Amino acid sequence: MLGGAGTAQDMTSHTTRLALIVLVAMVFLLPNSAGTIAAVEATPEILMKQGSQAYQRGAFDQALGAWKQAAQVYEQQGKPVEQSRALVQAAQASEALGQVTQALQQLEVALALAQQNQDHLWTATVLSSLGHTYLAARQPDAAMQHLTLAQETAPHDATPVIATIQNNLGLAQVAQKHLPEALASFTSAADNAAAAGDGPLMVRARINAGRTALALDQPETAREWLDKALDGLKDFPPSHEKATSLIQIGLGYHQLRATMPANGTALLLRSAGSFVEAAEVADKIGDVRTKSYADGYLGHLYETEHRYDEGLQLTRRAIFSAQAASAPESLYRWEWQLGRLLADTGKLDDAITAYYRAAEVLKPIRSEVASALSIGLLSGEESIRPLFFEQADLLFQRASLTADPKASEQYLRYARDAIETYKAAELRDYFRDQCVDALQAKLTKLETISPTTAVIYPIVFSDRTEVLASFSSGMQRYSVPVSSDVLTKEVRAFRRTVEKRTTLEYLDHAQQLYDWLIRPLESELSRQKIQTLVFVPDGALRTIPFSALHDGKSFLIQQYAIAMTPGLYLTDPRPLNLEKIRTLAGGLISSVQGFPSLPYVAEEVQSVRSLFQADQLINEEFRTGLLEQELRESRYGILHIATHGKFSTNAYDSFLLTFDGKLTMDMLDQLIGLFRYRQDPLELLTLSACQTAVGDDRAALGLAGVAIKAGARSALATLWFINDEASAALVSEFYRQLRDPSVSKAVAIQRAQLKLLNDRVYDHPAYWSPFLLLNNWL
Repeated sequence: MLGGAGTAQDMTSHTTRLALIVLVAMVFLLPNSAGTIAAVEATPEILMKQGSQAYQRGAFDQALGAWKQAAQVYEQQGKPVEQSRALVQAAQASEALGQVTQALQQLEVALALAQQNQDHLWTATVLSSLGHTYLAARQPDAAMQHLTLAQETAPHDATPVIATIQNNLGLAQVAQKHLPEALASFTSAADNAAAAGDGPLMVRARINAGRTALALDQPETAREWLDKALDGLKDFPPSHEKATSLIQIGLGYHQLRATMPANGTALLLRSAGSFVEAAEVADKIGDVRTKSYADGYLGHLYETEHRYDEGLQLTRRAIFSAQAASAPESLYRWEWQLGRLLADTGKLDDAITAYYRAAEVLKPIRSEVASALSIGLLSGEESIRPLFFEQADLLFQRASLTADPKASEQYLRYARDAIETYKAAELRDYFRDQCVDALQAKLTKLETISPTTAVIYPIVFSDRTEVLASFSSGMQRYSVPVSSDVLTKEVRAFRRTVEKRTTLEYLDHAQQLYDWLIRPLESELSRQKIQTLVFVPDGALRTIPFSALHDGKSFLIQQYAIAMTPGLYLTDPRPLNLEKIRTLAGGLISSVQGFPSLPYVAEEVQSVRSLFQADQLINEEFRTGLLEQELRESRYGILHIATHGKFSTNAYDSFLLTFDGKLTMDMLDQLIGLFRYRQDPLELLTLSACQTAVGDDRAALGLAGVAIKAGARSALATLWFINDEASAALVSEFYRQLRDPSVSKAVAIQRAQLKLLNDRVYDHPAYWSPFLLLNNWL
C-alpha cells in the first residue's frame, strides 16, 4: 500500500511507484506558473539550453514549450537532425507531464527524420526513447520490439547509447516480469554508463538494479547496489536528477528494512538522510515539486515509526509545496498521508475530510497517474485502491459511531460512493479510454430500485467483509468477520471446482460462500419478498457465478433472478424495448486459427434468427470488415456473437475470434462503440463462448465491463467455455423468454438456467452457471 508500513512487497510497490512518478510522470505543472519562455529572436540553440535548464528545475511545461519551439525553428531552417533531437527532448518533457500519446507522436516524427538521414546512432537513440515511452503507455510488447531494434541498430562502439538501451530494456523486462534478465540488463547498463562517463545514467541503472535485486529476494545485493548509487551521487552538482535519485535511494533503504531487520536502525538513518539531502538539493535549485516528495516521504518515515507529530508537520509542509508547484500527482499522496496520520491520532472527522481532498485531487489525473505507475518493478494497477478502501473504512467507522439511523445510513452511502469512484477508475484504467466517462455523463445515480429487487454490494477489507444491501426501503449493513485472504482463498477454490462437471467438490465452497454473503440477509430478503438480486462484486468475487451458491438445499438461482454490474453508477436502469428492434447474429462453426469447431453455433444462431428475424454472419462471412460494414450501415439493438473469446489481464490481449483474425477490445470499441453515442444504444451484446482464467481478477474486470466498452446497456457472457450444445440450449431459451415484454433480462436468464438445471444431462452448475448477465438487468 502506497505510503503504508508493511510487507516487503508493499514497500517494493511503494518504491517503484515513486521511481515511476519522479522519473517518468511528474505531471501537470501549472501551465503559466512562471510564465512561458519567450521565443522572440531566441535562437534554437538558446531554446534548447533553456529547455534543459527548465527540465532540471522540474519545470517540465516550460521545458516542453522551449523544446517544441526549437523543433519548429529547426524545421524552418531545414535542419532535420537538429529537429529530431529537439523532438526527442520535447517527448521527454511530454512524458514527464503524463502526455504519453503526444510523446509517442513526437518520437515517431523524430524517428522518421533520423531514418531519413540514415544516422544509425541517432536512430538507435530514438528507438530506445520510443521503447521507454511505450512502457509509459503500458505496451511492454511494443516497448520490447523497439528496444530490440535499437540494440540491433546501435553501432557496437556506441557505449553511451547502448547503456541507455540496456537500462530501458531492463525496465521492459521488469514489466514482463522477467526479473533475472532485468537485473542483468541493469548491471550491463551501469557498467557501460560508468565506462562512458554518464554519471546520471549510471546512478539510475544502479538504483534499478537494487530495486530488482530486492524483488528477487536478494537484500544484500540490493543494498550493495543502493550504496553504489549513493556513492555515485557524491560529486553531482545540485539538480533535479540528483534530488530525485536521492529520493529513490531513500525509498530503497526504507524498503530494505523489512528484509534486513537486524540493520533496521542503520537503514532508517540512511533513508532519512537521503530524503533530507534531497530536500536541500531541491531547495537550492527551486524545485518545489521534488521538495514536496522529499518532505512527504520523510514524513512517511516518521509515520511508520509512530512519531505522528513530526509526521504531521512534514506532511503539511509537503502539501504546501505540492500546492505551490500545482502538482496534483504529489498533492493527493500527501493529503492521503495526512488522512492516515489524523486517523492514527484519533481525529476521525478531520481524517475523512483529508481523504475526500485526496480523492478529489486525484479525480482528474487518474489516467495519467495510472500510466505513470505502469513502468517499474510492480504493476501500478492497485496503486490507488487503498486510498478509496481506507476512506470507505473510515466512513464505516463513522457510521458505527453515529446514533441517528438516517445519518448512519448516509455514511454507509458515502462509503459505497468511495468504492464506486474506485470501480469507475479501475475500469477506465483497464480499457485505457474514456468509455466510462462517456457512460457516466449520460446516467444519473441509481438509487431508486424496484420493491422486488435488492442490490448486494460486498466490500472486502483485510480484516472483514462488509455487505451493503440496498432495498427500495433503504440500505442495510451486514458485517461478516471473514478477511480478504480467507474469502479470496474460498472464492478461488469454488471457481476451480465448479468447472469440474464430474464431481461435487464445489458444493462445500458454494455453501461456505452462501453462509458468508447471503445467509445474513436471508430474513430481510424474505420479508421484503425480493425476487431479483443484483451483485456489485469486487476483486476475486468477479470471477465466480453467484447463481451457483448453495444454501444446503438449493442453488441461489432457484430462489432469485441474478445479475451483476461493475458499478451502480455505470448502469443504465431502463427496461428492454423490443419494438422494432433489429438483431445481428454472427459466429464461427468451423475450426479456424487452431481453435476447435463449434458445431452447435448453427443451431444457436438459427434460434436467434427465428425468434428475432435476425441478420446473420456465419463462418467466412464473420470477418471483421463485414461485421464493421453491417454495424455501420444498420441500427442493431441486439448483437449476438457465438465464437471463441478470451478475457485477459491486459485488455490488449483480450479478443473475440473472427474468421480472418481476432477482434480485440479496442477493435470492439471501434466497431460497436459507436452505439455508445446514439440516442438508442445497443440494448444487448451476447458473447456465448468466452472464457477467463481461474484466479485472473483483472480478466474478470474486463468481462464485467464489456457492456460499457461496447456501448451496450447489457451483456450476456460466460466465465468459462462450456459444452456448446448446452450453450445453444441455454441461449435459445434465454431469447425465447426475452420475447415476453413482461420478463426482465434477469428473469429470462434465470429461467434459461433453470431449464438446464432441471435437465439430468446438464444439471451440474458447470453447464449453466458460467452465463452472467452484466450491467442492466431490466
